[in-house]
Amino acid sequence: MTLSERLSDRLAAHGLQANKGLGQHFLLDLNVTRKIARLSGCGPDGLVIEVGPGPGGLTQALLETGARVVAIERDARFAPMLEDLGRAFPGQLEVILADALRVDESQLAGSHPARVVSNLPYNVGTALLIKWLTGPFRPVSLTLMFQKEVADRIVADPGTEAYGRLSVLAAAVADRRIVLEVPARAFTPPPKVTSAVVHLAPRDDGIGGDRLDALQAVTAAAFGQRRKMLRSGLKSLGGEDLCRAAGVDPSSRPETLSLPGFLALADALLTKA
Repeated sequence: MTLSERLSDRLAAHGLQANKGLGQHFLLDLNVTRKIARLSGCGPDGLVIEVGPGPGGLTQALLETGARVVAIERDARFAPMLEDLGRAFPGQLEVILADALRVDESQLAGSHPARVVSNLPYNVGTALLIKWLTGPFRPVSLTLMFQKEVADRIVADPGTEAYGRLSVLAAAVADRRIVLEVPARAFTPPPKVTSAVVHLAPRDDGIGGDRLDALQAVTAAAFGQRRKMLRSGLKSLGGEDLCRAAGVDPSSRPETLSLPGFLALADALLTKA
């Protein structure tokens, strides 16, 4: 078996199919994976952390840039295919068989600046993004494939239907934009939805620590009851009194409140504590 063979043929040779229970949809079109690699900004001697490499279509594109890749894969069935890639790119690929939700990326990266580039499994994509936005690991950038509706939520502005907790948390930490839409036919098996790649670049002025914890608490409460006025949605955190302390209209609804308003609520919550 050689890398000149199509990825679909390599999958067939190993007798592998997608596991629906793990939310797997393989991206086998190397034209698409190479475009994602370029959009991520990775290159020679850079460090990339990839979650859910599966058969290695995106992994191969990342390795072709000269980057060093740490691939975290939960499904041990793909270890032989990834080992084939490792032999084709000596010294560039490290494969870790683990659940990415439990991995400490800071430990993997060490003192090296790292980018995260992944075609995320659909069933854990949002959870992983929140982990990276709110945890101690600070990547250079995140270039991530999601279902289009999730990507829309990440980049949404106040007053739009997609605007929600994920929009606020992402905006508080990073600049974010959709850089590529990928049709279902690019995947095996094809999902029932369009996908999109979001590029997030953490900002130096992004919040962290207690303020980020408070923002998480406020957004969880507010958007947990998004159809209610803030005075009701935030009742467990102080309701109308918290809104007044933050200078926010208690009768407004969470989907209309911008990031500065949510930050004011977070600051008021900290002051109250």
